[in-house]
Amino acid sequence: MSNVLILGANGQIARLAEKQLLSETKHHLTLFLRNAKRLEVTDPDRETVIEGDATDPDALNKAMAGIDIVYANLGGGKTIETQAKAVVQAMDLAKVTRLIWISTLGIYNEVPGAFGKWNHQQLDGGYLEPYTAAAKVIEHSNLDYTIIRPAWLQNNDTVDYELTHRDDLFKGTEVSRKSVADLVTKLINDPKKYVKDSLGVNQPYTDGPKPSFY
Repeated sequence: MSNVLILGANGQIARLAEKQLLSETKHHLTLFLRNAKRLEVTDPDRETVIEGDATDPDALNKAMAGIDIVYANLGGGKTIETQAKAVVQAMDLAKVTRLIWISTLGIYNEVPGAFGKWNHQQLDGGYLEPYTAAAKVIEHSNLDYTIIRPAWLQNNDTVDYELTHRDDLFKGTEVSRKSVADLVTKLINDPKKYVKDSLGVNQPYTDGPKPSFY
């Protein structure tokens, strides 16, 4: 059993991961988010809610007490690099080393062909750049990180995915949020897996110039 801190706990993937972790494991979950009223606790014995901002090192420092694994499901566009720096600082101070960090596809210019061009058209100019910078903060840290780079996200009720690594070309165009949550759960259950790695996540056989829902 591990004590898991989930940053951005009201995110769609985070809520799916929380549900799976409560159902399949005995881990204790500390749920960190800006507005605690937005989150409904289903198991008070295994869930602790902390209200705070991930750009605030002091709030993160308090949340890190007794934590074994940090799963960061953070957004915020232009603030994501600041959040990455604050998370690394707080983890270093608390001597917590294991980090699972949700990023986005395209941060290494690893998406090939027509889909890669389309992806840049959609994400360049204010989204891809800060996520790329945030990933560099994580990779230059001393943490035992895993960066997750999902394909374009959809809400299909399916778990079906394959992985690529940092130096591989990205595959596919889309993946379900439920699949990403399943990967997060597996990494929490086996924290020595994919350490210092960056994983692209896609649903097999979804290659094309853009996701099916565009």
